[in-house]
Amino acid sequence: MKYRPLHSGWTLSSEGTGEIPASVPGCAHTDLLAAGAIEDPYLDDNEHRLAWIGRTEWTYRTTFTWEPDEHQHTDLVCEGLDTVAAVTLNGALIGETANQHRTYRFPARHLLRAGANELVVRFTPAYAYAEARRAELGERPGAYDEPYPFIRKMACNFGWDWGPTLVTAGIWRPIGLESWSGARLAEVRPLARADGTVEVHVRADRASAEPVTVTVGGVTAGQRLEGESGVVRLRVPEPELWWPRGHGAQPLYELTVRLGEQEWRGRIGFRDVELDREAFKLVINGVPVFVRGVNWIPDDCFPSRVSRERLAERFAQATAAGVNLLRVWGGGLYESADFYSLADELGLLVWQDFPFACAAYPEEEPLRSEVEAEARQHVARLAGHPSLVLWCGNNENLEGHADWGWQERLAGRSWGAGYYHDLLPSIVAELDPTRPYWPGSPYSGAPGLPPNDPARGTVHIWDVWNREDYLRYAAYRPRFVAEFGFQGPPAYATLRRASSDEPLTPASSHQKAIDGQAKLLRGLGDHLPAPETFDDWHYLTQLNQARAMTFGIERFRALMPHCMGTIVWQLNDCWPVTSWSAIDGDGRRKPLWYALRRAYADRLITVQDGEVALVNDCGEPWTGELLLERRGLDGRPLAKEVVAVHAAPRSVLRVALPPSVADPDDPARELLTARLGGAGTVRCYAEDTAVAYPPAAYDAHVERSPGGYRVTVTAAGVLRELALFPDRLDPAASVDEQLLTLLPGESAVFEVTTERELDPEALTRFPVLRCLNEEVRP
Repeated sequence: MKYRPLHSGWTLSSEGTGEIPASVPGCAHTDLLAAGAIEDPYLDDNEHRLAWIGRTEWTYRTTFTWEPDEHQHTDLVCEGLDTVAAVTLNGALIGETANQHRTYRFPARHLLRAGANELVVRFTPAYAYAEARRAELGERPGAYDEPYPFIRKMACNFGWDWGPTLVTAGIWRPIGLESWSGARLAEVRPLARADGTVEVHVRADRASAEPVTVTVGGVTAGQRLEGESGVVRLRVPEPELWWPRGHGAQPLYELTVRLGEQEWRGRIGFRDVELDREAFKLVINGVPVFVRGVNWIPDDCFPSRVSRERLAERFAQATAAGVNLLRVWGGGLYESADFYSLADELGLLVWQDFPFACAAYPEEEPLRSEVEAEARQHVARLAGHPSLVLWCGNNENLEGHADWGWQERLAGRSWGAGYYHDLLPSIVAELDPTRPYWPGSPYSGAPGLPPNDPARGTVHIWDVWNREDYLRYAAYRPRFVAEFGFQGPPAYATLRRASSDEPLTPASSHQKAIDGQAKLLRGLGDHLPAPETFDDWHYLTQLNQARAMTFGIERFRALMPHCMGTIVWQLNDCWPVTSWSAIDGDGRRKPLWYALRRAYADRLITVQDGEVALVNDCGEPWTGELLLERRGLDGRPLAKEVVAVHAAPRSVLRVALPPSVADPDDPARELLTARLGGAGTVRCYAEDTAVAYPPAAYDAHVERSPGGYRVTVTAAGVLRELALFPDRLDPAASVDEQLLTLLPGESAVFEVTTERELDPEALTRFPVLRCLNEEVRP
């Protein structure tokens, strides 16, 4: 077999733009940007001025040389065409596509000629195709007035409450010629279990007299195909088990499949996964796992720009924050091979939504056949990845049908139920019985039950942020929270890059959520003061996002094992925007990320409802003396209690606060500290707006360090939510810690990473160094 990529010599043209060089993989937006034909879609309001791109027909064209070889067959392999394409080779139509999520293979040898060949891919506008299907099949309700349910394409391309409307077209994944003889390995689907058994399902595109041989873990087995398919079974004795991070190691085994001269290589892991459907609890290798998750959206509106290195950076940010699961959200994509292989290596569990989100989806042709084809391809493609532990039918479509007034508007038309309750589970059961399937999220376990019932299955909590104060999280007693979030703006340097406003204002940040700016301010509630300047707005709304999510995560983790998972909305962004993310669109960590790292720590101390909850998500007991102190804001100890504690592995221990520390004499001038080993927390007895914080008083010392600067801050009085923002001085600078509370005499060390020479004085002054004392003056 021989593969030749066709990634060079491409041009892009349309009736209105003429011809420009094109990069493959890529899309029209990235090519136009590279040619200087458009402004960056992510800056200012360029998104709106570039809407014409999504309604334009685009033509990709290249020429290449080819000479006949010894092989019998040559196929044109298109790993990703976005989306409605007609492909011609030397003037002859070779294939047509209408699904961004599929790989296509077209026989090409009969059209190839010695010497120069011309390949043309012409893209019909996605809008034109989707709107035509809508006219044929009838309107379907959805969260947005866009036709994304009528085309198999990344839904969030059509705009979301965190993303721009940038409807793409292009050759977004590799394209090339594959030559082969005899029987070709068309599909390899390995299914591995914790007992060491491996079933390798093999499909060839024609019958072969030669056996298929499989080797893994030093064991080899062979089997002749029955017609064009077969299963090779073997067992690896005493395999090392693959575990989620925090529960064990992630050994991966090389697996090789041979058919004649062809060879397929991949890696598998031995593990079992079960879903306790009554409690919605993931059980890996017989061990229940509390999910500390984050929702994942496409990391760029233009996915061809997302490299393995970029994914590795995001995954490192996730794992450093204590995350053990990524939920690939249903308005995006089936992600790249790099995504799942990195998750395998890191022990990051993957929950994979099928790409359906927030709308009623028609089940008529041609869409049904496209859905079946893409699902079969990807369930088979991803079967060997131990990190993938759950297939989920959709995001919020079951809730939409039940609770969002869709039924009357549908008037009996199809809306996706046949996909979620019949087609998709049957495909998963047929092709990958080693993994559970769940029809959608939120979902309570049966079609007749209210989908978003916290007592069953998965719940999405959006009354907080949309309407309610974040303290409402305490009213929930959920089994598993698959979505909940609170907004905050991006880092200063990200906002500064994305906006040409002088000066910056809160309105300078992209804001796609309905009434989003007002909700940010309303969300401050009685917790934090109303901001008077842009710098105050930026600090306080970022802080409030971190506070809100900390409160929710701590409440739900303290309910373990009744509640067995939280999946924060969301880890990442696809562009610079005010959103619910912990990592902004330029890859910078927001204060929420630092709060997430504390709230998702293996061991957590949280004070709730007159109790201290010790959350021990480790395999060893947590023992010692819990130190509880009531102190004045001047640091004076007012009461002290020591409690001997023993928290069993993977458990929560609740300790009632003794009256001496539970009841302050003056809530506005006292606080509570709780410490056990290296873990601790500081809680005020009143909301910050009612606390009599003294003016910020501290000594700061700056010295050079190997990676940049070390900033040491020593508190002369209490410092609340101390934060350092070095990106205000150098957009490439970062800091290792944020949002610390120091008592008088305590010190904090901030490690600033930068390659620039910075002004040491500026590192210790407003607005780079901030704390809440500056904002609260009761």
